[in-house]
Amino acid sequence: MSFIKQVLATITGILITSIILFFLFLVFIGVLVQQSSQPTTVVAPAKSVLYLSLDYKIVEKTESNPLGDLNLPLYNVEKSIGLNDVLARIKAAKTDENIKGIYLNPSTVGMGFASLKAIRDALLDFKESKKFIIAYSEGYSQKAYYLSTVADSVYLNPQGSLDFRGLSSSVVFMKEAMDKLGVEMQVIKVGTYKSAVEPFILNEMSDANREQVTSYLGSIYNSFLADISQARKQSVDSLKSIANEYLIRNADDALRYKFIDGKIYKDELLSKLKKRLDLAEDKDISSVSILNYGGSPASTSGGKIAVLYAYGDIVDGEGSMGQIGGDKISRELRKLRRDKDIKAVVLRVNSGGGSALASDIIWREVELIKKEKPIVVSMGDYAASGGYYIAAAADSIFAESTTLTGSIGVFGLIPNFKGLLNNKLGIHIDEVSTGKFSSLMGNPDKPLTAEERSIIQMEVNRTYSTFMERVANGRKMNVQAVDSIGQGRVWTGQQALELGLVDAIGNLQRAVASAATKADLKDYQIVELPEKTDPFASILSSSKDRVKMWLFGEELGDYQKYLLDVTKVLKHTGIQARLPYQIEIY
Repeated sequence: MSFIKQVLATITGILITSIILFFLFLVFIGVLVQQSSQPTTVVAPAKSVLYLSLDYKIVEKTESNPLGDLNLPLYNVEKSIGLNDVLARIKAAKTDENIKGIYLNPSTVGMGFASLKAIRDALLDFKESKKFIIAYSEGYSQKAYYLSTVADSVYLNPQGSLDFRGLSSSVVFMKEAMDKLGVEMQVIKVGTYKSAVEPFILNEMSDANREQVTSYLGSIYNSFLADISQARKQSVDSLKSIANEYLIRNADDALRYKFIDGKIYKDELLSKLKKRLDLAEDKDISSVSILNYGGSPASTSGGKIAVLYAYGDIVDGEGSMGQIGGDKISRELRKLRRDKDIKAVVLRVNSGGGSALASDIIWREVELIKKEKPIVVSMGDYAASGGYYIAAAADSIFAESTTLTGSIGVFGLIPNFKGLLNNKLGIHIDEVSTGKFSSLMGNPDKPLTAEERSIIQMEVNRTYSTFMERVANGRKMNVQAVDSIGQGRVWTGQQALELGLVDAIGNLQRAVASAATKADLKDYQIVELPEKTDPFASILSSSKDRVKMWLFGEELGDYQKYLLDVTKVLKHTGIQARLPYQIEIY
């Protein structure tokens, strides 16, 4: 009995301690949330440099995250900042008398080429102030070097490396793995180039897919080389030759081919910065990170232009942070249409698509806004498939030259687990139905019949026809013309401009300026939406997903993304208007 009492007392003590610790943790979180509501930005001291490394996650729009600087169990969150704030702070630094220049220190840059181009353009604009930009790194990836060519001087550690070998895009195919598991992916699609389903039914690219990847990758590469050519005063042909022969592998090579202006160590770089700042050698450099820089307050005069950010997968319902919920975004658009203080709307789209139904719900609200006030679309890294669907009705569309857009096509994907359940696991499912099609897509171990497949194909065709009509009406084209450049094919922004799918090449700032012109506004203030979510609610609502991501990351490492791609596709098995697979260019 004594032993039992001790065990029970121990268990009780543990429970009480756990409860106390839990409540203390909630109090701790509450304090952090309260602090997060206070301004965290800083004013730059005199003779400062703005430090820009980009070794953090760049998202489309900054979100509240009071735990971003902490390393908590199951909540190891990397630092992040919105592209919107990066651009705004570089712009503010241009006129900030305390900021004398920018120290650019990139190595590996994890963002798409359109976002990278937007930052590069902002740095070019900064240089018009006659302030300096110095770039230095121990090792430049191709994207990091592309960004750094905007600098007045580009330096590299003597033992460092510079990667310059051309661009590559790869696709992971899983058909053989599916066959081994006994899973059949039943595909119903429209579009010769609608290759979102290929990873599940093939072991290599189809000819059509290879054609489109070659086309858009070549277009991005041409823009990449053209900007470097202009900055480093080397011909495009010369740059292609250097990349094709892989002539630059280390600092000596980079200097020999004039890709950098010098090989120096960090202390030598600091000495150069001190000379630029007119500081004595024994003085410390005052620097402020782009993550914390306060910049200057936004304008609060004139009419209001709303910038509504729509980024991530397009999903039915409300969605979560990093998703475009059909109900949520359509509600935001409805509010903006009714708000008399909002004179124009800019819809910032960065999405590879998703639910065709949610896309149409959002499209409807864009169409309604256009009848009452100007609405302009600004495209980010992606505005393809469903992402293009929601943009098509706007008054005008701006894209970066490297934006991946178009992909006008739809598909349905229905997994058949008969081989896995019956043959591998010995699981069988029986059923009783009241009608011929009662169990359509409801029984996981029953393949589609020819008649069922025909029914779904008709719905996919109908959705594709609707998609083409939306584009034809919005872009003042006929349906046949849309179909000829549709078929699920992906284009770059530059190609889309030539095809009439976008109106101009330009960044978000140019889209805002266009909206102001259409609304006849000379002075205006910008309102960014959706509003930031409550940090505490965000933490609690995403805790389960964060635990899963942590477990995946611990076990799978870099391969985590491939499993996530599979689960994403299996989760959304309705009719989809989605970009072909996860596109990575490196």
